[in-house]
Amino acid sequence: MAALKILVIPGSLRSGSHNAKLASAAAHEFALAGAEVTRISLADFPLPIYDGDLQNKSGVPKHAVNLKRMMGAHHGVLLVSPEYNASVSPLLKNAIDWVSRVQDPHETRGQVFRERPFAIAAASESRLGGTRGLAALRLILTACHASVVPSQLALSFANEAYDDMDRLKHPADSEALSALVRQLIDISQRMM
Repeated sequence: MAALKILVIPGSLRSGSHNAKLASAAAHEFALAGAEVTRISLADFPLPIYDGDLQNKSGVPKHAVNLKRMMGAHHGVLLVSPEYNASVSPLLKNAIDWVSRVQDPHETRGQVFRERPFAIAAASESRLGGTRGLAALRLILTACHASVVPSQLALSFANEAYDDMDRLKHPADSEALSALVRQLIDISQRMM
């Protein structure tokens, strides 16, 4: 059987981002669990703001096609998004909007969302830990017909959550991350 491949995508480019740290901690947990992990930065897939007229005029940008193909090369995807005004980061939302328009030959549009499970997580300095943003992200992914695993991680007080190695230092947070990792691995293996 081929090695399980998991893609980890932080939805923030901000220097010192709590969500980028959480994505790194999750990638480490996936590797410890035996998965082959790829952690990317959306900075490597720069995309214009989604515009239907631009798509009609110029087609889907090559970076959207490449991001969709990167997703398609993995069995499961973890999205880690900061919460912006009770919703998803514009960076991640725009990437999802573009990827949902990619249609390779012999595929239906949005097929990449239907063929692998997605897990979601957020980190915030607030007590809610990005919970409202995760609800919005789950809704967006569901609208794309993605299977979103039931578990999610909303890391609250993220400014106090990491040790000097950027690993989660509180046992409850570590256990929640491990549970999310196990669930995405289990569901990904069943869908392989």
